[in-house]
Amino acid sequence: MGSTSAAVKIGNRTVGDGHPVFVVAEIGINHNGSVDMAKKLIDGAALAGCDAVKFQKRTPEKCVPRDQWYIERDTPWGRMTYIDYRHKIEFGAREYAEIDRYARERNILWFASCWDEDAVTFMEQFEPPCYKAASAALTDLELLRAMKQTGRPLMISTGMSTMDEIETAVEHLGHPGLLVAHSTSMYPCPLDQLNLRMVTTLKDRYPDLPIGYSGHETGLAPTWAAVSLGATFVERHITLDRAMWGTDQSASVEIVGLVKLVATIRDIEASLGDGVKRVYEKELAQKKKLSRDRSPKSNVVALAPPSRANGAHVG
Repeated sequence: MGSTSAAVKIGNRTVGDGHPVFVVAEIGINHNGSVDMAKKLIDGAALAGCDAVKFQKRTPEKCVPRDQWYIERDTPWGRMTYIDYRHKIEFGAREYAEIDRYARERNILWFASCWDEDAVTFMEQFEPPCYKAASAALTDLELLRAMKQTGRPLMISTGMSTMDEIETAVEHLGHPGLLVAHSTSMYPCPLDQLNLRMVTTLKDRYPDLPIGYSGHETGLAPTWAAVSLGATFVERHITLDRAMWGTDQSASVEIVGLVKLVATIRDIEASLGDGVKRVYEKELAQKKKLSRDRSPKSNVVALAPPSRANGAHVG
């Protein structure tokens, strides 16, 4: 694979053209507030060969509109207000300290999408290798700036955004340490609205930035197609069971599918090559065996002249 874009270092991995695709397994809130479930998801991501897992961090009072705080809803813990539910599934310092320890034990990177400035301050205590800005945050320039000012690499997703909004965010943040992911914010997303050629559009528009893909489809093929189109990093939500309770579960990949997803990504990146035509060593024997040799020195079997038997006249 050719090297055309600037590379960004995330932990001990390098992300960019010419480097292995950086695969992020988004746990998000699919842990449903359970550290044990989060550990099982980390196990699955490590088993599949993912480079990192990602969580989401919010300060509920800042991220939930006040008029929705006291709307009641059914949850696995019974009926409760929406603000109480948001607190129920939000990990704090003790839970993330355990996640940090466990991810290190499993030799996999972890980081989070921060949805407010207090969440960025909170996450800094764990010294994450990078940050992620969700599509909903692309126009929140203050939040983007808070993540970028940590000096850590920042991935931005571009779902539900116009090209003008993308360009404004990129211009505001500056190119060093920035990665841009194409995305369509529907959960799950219909195939005919994935618009994967945007990967190519973004690579053409920003040749010096690593361009990736954050997918919310139900299958695996579109993510493989994004890699074939040049995505240097990919992100997919993961789950232990797509039928489990939770808003993101149905648009997520179960662990068996995740293993297949990553294995095929590695096959694709190995097979793409660099686009320079060459004859490989093992082709030479086949060429010698299968090609017709028309050179003058080749061994030609002479044909016998026409028969003159029985006095036949040949004219």
